[in-house]
Parts: sequence; structure tokens; C-alpha cells
Amino acid sequence: MSSQVTAQNQYQGDRYLDSTLRPRSFDEYMGQKKIKNNLAILIEAAKKRKEAIEHILLCGPSGLGKTSLAHIIAKEMAVNIKITSGPAIEKVGDLASILTNLEPHDVLFCDECHRLNKVVEETLYPAMEDFILDIVIGKGPSARTLQLELPPFTFIGATTRTGLLSSPLRSRFGATYRLDFYQNEDIEKIISRSADILKVKINQGNALKSIAESSRRTPRVANRLLKRVRDYSQVRGSGEIDEQAVKDTFGMLEVDHFGLEPSDRLILQTIIEKFAGGPVGLQTLAAAIQEEPETISDVHEPYLLQLGLLDRTRQGRLATKLAYEHLGLEYLLRD
Repeated sequence: MSSQVTAQNQYQGDRYLDSTLRPRSFDEYMGQKKIKNNLAILIEAAKKRKEAIEHILLCGPSGLGKTSLAHIIAKEMAVNIKITSGPAIEKVGDLASILTNLEPHDVLFCDECHRLNKVVEETLYPAMEDFILDIVIGKGPSARTLQLELPPFTFIGATTRTGLLSSPLRSRFGATYRLDFYQNEDIEKIISRSADILKVKINQGNALKSIAESSRRTPRVANRLLKRVRDYSQVRGSGEIDEQAVKDTFGMLEVDHFGLEPSDRLILQTIIEKFAGGPVGLQTLAAAIQEEPETISDVHEPYLLQLGLLDRTRQGRLATKLAYEHLGLEYLLRD
């Protein structure tokens, strides 16, 4: 089972879309005002001291703009940004290759940093703290450690699962920011800006509002929905995005007014119909719908929890009364 709009895996067209529509400055970056204000002060202070910015940890569900913030930080500091991810750095040598090619004050952005290999993570500690890279040469009694000095750099880690970060790594970040789901007003501004970049006309009334309301309060989802509606309007409509084009597109995608897709509704229906509304454990739920547990917890649950359609307890997941109502099912009081 895969979600058409909210899937973690990005296709080539989606990656190109995200890159094209990515905000280039804090002024273009809508929402997250508190984080932007804090980062602006952090950047300005670092510039005055002519130092690299402190290491930054960005937390929150996928698609909220962590990568975009990293790019903006690098641009504001007028430095290069190197991008990698936790799973991509398999060996210490991979990390050493990246770190030794950084210029002073450069930004190293690591997505999914909670998935860093333990050995790689331990090598990263002195690099972050003292800008020193310890490399072990040889094995056994003849092994020796070689220390390489690194230029001052900024490590920006992004994670959707803060709880999986080790305490030593978490403690080495000088600033931690958690990105929240966006307000619909900000999502509307993002969609309007994206439509201008894509050179597509969009009705600024109900059409814009409908896309925003179904975007799961997430910019990446909003942009993908916009692209799908644009495709439909160009093939089946007049080329301009109006309310009818949005309605027809969402009908084809099976996206409802809450922004829920078939995969989201399947999770709720399974909890209600197979497990009497819950509680049910994550592993059991994942097996029942043939989905990876991480996909449920990282992609679907944050938004379902935000909407109040799902409760997460020690005993497991529970479907709320609102979930029953949304699916048109009768709610039965639990003992």
C-alpha cells in the first residue's frame, strides 16, 4: 500500500517540483515565524562574530520544510551546503570524505539523522564538538589513531523521530527547533506562490481554499496536490484551476476534504472494524494492513493525531468518536 500524495518516497518529478518551488529566503518561506525569528538572530550573531553557526537540529513530520530551512541558512551565511542522509553514510570513510571536503563555515545537512550508523555517529561527535576527525588506521595491537583538523562547519540534522536520536548526539546540537503543521492561511500563500512559479492560473477563492484544506497542513502535500490539479485542468479542463477542477481531481485521487487518502481511511477502518476501535499495537496494525510500521508512525499518524481521529496510548492505537463520524460509522461506547 502506498499513498499517492503523502508517500515518503519521492519520484523524479516530485524532487524536481520540490526543488523548483523551494523558497529561497526567509521572506519567501511562509509560516514557522518563531523558528524564522530565532534563526535570523542566530545567523546575524554568527556573522558579526565571523563564526560558523552552531549545530542545528530540525524536528517534525516530513514535508514541513526542514530541507528548505537548511538551504536558506546556507544562503544567508553565503556558504556552500552539502546534503546527505543518515542511511547514505554507511561507513566512517563516507563521513570522512564529506567532512574533509568542507570549506570553513560550510553547512552539512543530514536528513534522517536518527538513522546514522552507530560507529559513524561516534566519529561525528569529536567532529561536531572540536572539529577533529579521528581515523583509526590498521587493526589489532598495531592500530593507531590519526587526527585530522577540520574547518569550522555547521551540522544541520533533520529528523522525523526525535526519540530515536541518541542522547550524546542530541546534546551536541546548539539549537533545536520543532516544525509544526501549518495554518491554512499560510498554506494558501504557499499554493498561490507555487502557482505563479508554475505559471498556472488558479481561482483565488474556493479552489485555492479547497486545495489548502486538503493539504494535510503540509507544504509538500499542498504542492503535489497543486500539480495534480494543474495536470487535470490542462487535460480535461480549461487550463485554469477552478473549484470544479479541484473537486474532480480529488475525486480521482480519492482525497477527501480532510486531506485523507485511501491509506489513511484504511488505517481507521481497520482499527474500527477488525479491532473494535482499539486499542491495537502498531506491529499488529501494520501486519493487518500490510504496511511498514515506520510508514504508519511517520507518515500517517502525525496528521491523524492532529485531526483528532486517532489516539495513541500505552495499550495501542484507538479510533476516536470523530473517526467514526468521519467514516459514517456508528460509535460504540467503550467499557
